[in-house]
Amino acid sequence: MLPFSQKPHSKFSFFIFSLCVCQLVVLNSGFELDESLTYIWPLPSEFKSGNETLTVDPTLSLSVLGKGGDLKILREGFERYKKIIFKHVSGVSIFEKWRGIRSVYDIRELRIIVNSDSEELQLGVDESYTLFVAKNDGKSIVGEATIEANTVYGALRGLETFSQLCAFDYGTKSVQVYKAPWYIEDKPRFAYRGLLLDTSRHYLPIDVIKQIIESLSYAKLNVLHWHIIDEQSFPLEVPTYPDLWKGSYTKWERYTVEDASEIVSFAKMRGIHVMAEVDVPGHAESWGAGYPDLWPTSSCREPLDVSKNFTFDLISGILSDIRKIFPFELFHLGGDEVNTDCWTSTPHIKQWLNNRNITAKDAYQYFVLKAQEMAISKGWTPVNWEETFNAFASNLNPRTVVHNWLGPGVCPKAVAKGFRCIFSNQGVWYLDHLDVPWEKVYNAEPLEGITNVSEQNLVLGGEVCMWGETADTSNVQQTIWPRAAAAAERLWSKREPVAARNITLTALPRYQYFRCLLNRRGVQAAPATNKYARRPPTGPGSCYEQ
Repeated sequence: MLPFSQKPHSKFSFFIFSLCVCQLVVLNSGFELDESLTYIWPLPSEFKSGNETLTVDPTLSLSVLGKGGDLKILREGFERYKKIIFKHVSGVSIFEKWRGIRSVYDIRELRIIVNSDSEELQLGVDESYTLFVAKNDGKSIVGEATIEANTVYGALRGLETFSQLCAFDYGTKSVQVYKAPWYIEDKPRFAYRGLLLDTSRHYLPIDVIKQIIESLSYAKLNVLHWHIIDEQSFPLEVPTYPDLWKGSYTKWERYTVEDASEIVSFAKMRGIHVMAEVDVPGHAESWGAGYPDLWPTSSCREPLDVSKNFTFDLISGILSDIRKIFPFELFHLGGDEVNTDCWTSTPHIKQWLNNRNITAKDAYQYFVLKAQEMAISKGWTPVNWEETFNAFASNLNPRTVVHNWLGPGVCPKAVAKGFRCIFSNQGVWYLDHLDVPWEKVYNAEPLEGITNVSEQNLVLGGEVCMWGETADTSNVQQTIWPRAAAAAERLWSKREPVAARNITLTALPRYQYFRCLLNRRGVQAAPATNKYARRPPTGPGSCYEQ
């Protein structure tokens, strides 16, 4: 406080007071939720709500039923979400202790019924659930809050939805559920809902990868496509070929076998698959740092040398080692952007081509198919970037999953030939394209151009791609979020509710709300409506209006 002699003149005091009042008016007349909208992201398949407000006990207890009630994944998931829901409250408040009173809450217990005791996490695992939240009047046999799911992974999705229904009220200092009673019946539209994470262009520490995995679960995304290695660096330990990670940037920017296993385990606890990628034969220059014989020559370093048995022995060794780490049935073999000039300009490879009377394009096919055979022999289903389909569709293994990226129109062609497809059109779902606005991400449609139902069923889903040339620990989350959430709703929710109306009115407020939810949970999601993604706010304002 200023000494009396330093107090400002009365007219100046009036000005300051007036300014403060004006600011209060602006703040108090700020953002208001559109109560006609449902602030669950992604939007559930079917839901009904009411107009009651219920309070949730901060000592909320868990009651489990069904064969899967004792699963560790379920119990740890409950504790995780309980910390999120009750971040601002913990048990009885200090004021209640002083007064010797105990509040009466509407929801004291969360009942979770899991019908299966299987923890197997494979493509297409049942993620459906029902959620019922209502005030128990003493007459109903249904609990105050009940989640029922066929699998523990469906129960995790139900827990995420329940957590989004719970909101902390700063006035009463209690957690409340608005618009109750709720009845939600929910399931994903697509089985594959992913994010590609590139740790070759920039190394990402284990804790950062875990934070990203955690954030994926908030949007009900369920695949981390781990693009571990590329031409710039080879950070992964491969015990059979221990010199491969000499291709890492430094000895401190590496992943041990144990690191990779920990990431897979961490993801499974959140119902998230980890699909590894070993991109061959291109994008592999870093391999030669440890094994120079993989390069066509010391000055012409990729694609990998197609003429040497050692190349394929090494690939087989990599796949054998990492098969022990990655149980997911899909494995990505890349196959994109293969420039064969090094093959045709290197004498010993040129001779190898001539001896077999094949072209460099034929050799590209030979390499891809040989790698596919190796992956299949180890129990994997191969995924390849679309160039392989564009170049030799008729010779691809019929089990191949075609991964679209170059533009629209590939999935319709792939499914017409009986292949399964993953949608990642770079024009809309490449997150490193900072000029792609949220609405373009949101309006993208994996089934575009596919009208036949049996062919639609061959589209596994899609993924947004976080290529790492300009993203590292300092900005990766801001680049992923919130735009990845726009794709997440497209992949989870029914097509009609999220496409039929003016999304500026029906989706944008919900999208901004979810961005702020991510911020509250510690995820550095960037402003939702900036012209360029991951940019900071342009000025003061509410999170909900940026």
